[in-house]
Amino acid sequence: MNLKKINRILVIRLSSLGDILLTTPLIRALKENNPLCEIDYILKEEYEPLLKDNPNISEIYKYPYIPRIRSHLVKIFRKKKYGLIIDLQSNMRSLEIKNRLNRKSVKFNKRSTAKFLLVNFKINLLKNAAQIPARYASSLRNLKLDDKGLDLFIPDNINSRLEKDSKYIGLAPGSRHFTKMWPSDYYAELGKMISGEGYKVVLLGGTADMNLCDSISARIPGSINLAGEDNILQVAADMKSCSAVVCNDSGLMHTACAAGVPVLAVFGSTVKEFGFTPYKSKNLILENNSLTCRPCSHIGRSSCPKGHFKCMLEITPAKALEGLKTLLT
Repeated sequence: MNLKKINRILVIRLSSLGDILLTTPLIRALKENNPLCEIDYILKEEYEPLLKDNPNISEIYKYPYIPRIRSHLVKIFRKKKYGLIIDLQSNMRSLEIKNRLNRKSVKFNKRSTAKFLLVNFKINLLKNAAQIPARYASSLRNLKLDDKGLDLFIPDNINSRLEKDSKYIGLAPGSRHFTKMWPSDYYAELGKMISGEGYKVVLLGGTADMNLCDSISARIPGSINLAGEDNILQVAADMKSCSAVVCNDSGLMHTACAAGVPVLAVFGSTVKEFGFTPYKSKNLILENNSLTCRPCSHIGRSSCPKGHFKCMLEITPAKALEGLKTLLT
């Protein structure tokens, strides 16, 4: 496939936060390969800010849930006469769009069978699997990625809410799934240790993380609680003021990477082999490799199926502080 001869491309990745940020190296490579190509992108409305100011994207379309509106959008897509559709979602919704357009397309290989075997039978066919941005790019065999990281363009009118010339460490304790969350007590204990090292602790997260961050912040003297902000660009701007961010395997981990901030990430029920690790950024991953029950899921669970939750509980705040010091030096 000669990408230089394609005038218009439609990229489909409807969700979620981290997954969309991980597509940005591919978008950048497509534009560098063919500067005159128009690259359009379709995603769910809540994720539009992630790409709104990305100069490599010509048009962003919001995925409509109502069939009538979706049919109207397909008509618009037909008029565009895309030379290629890149399906990085690979589900029934993206399949519907492709089938109705009937244009040349490629799709992301989720390697669902390999993930199933690793989770359920601990047969690891993903030992040498590339990170997700590289796997996205492998959908286009002759496209090479550069050595840069993730893109997140923050407009000039969004500034950090933190004072300049202070030493901050960000804590982003939230996640959609319990088994991907390092315990709140551990975050609080680590926060106290960080304060003792001369840093100011900043709690980061959206409205869904408010109660969690309130609880942690209350136990860390002098901490700053910025949780409750669903504008991801504001969160990224705040992260830029931090010397590092401590987080789980979450969308905010990828946000910190896109903001160019060193990341200390705690992995519990998930593992590096799934490919969702910090991409081309300074980072350190803490995980418990002594357990035979990991991974118990590729997306996370509401509870530990074994009942002991050792994947997180055995990664102590003392270990995290040691890792953080290593990361900062």
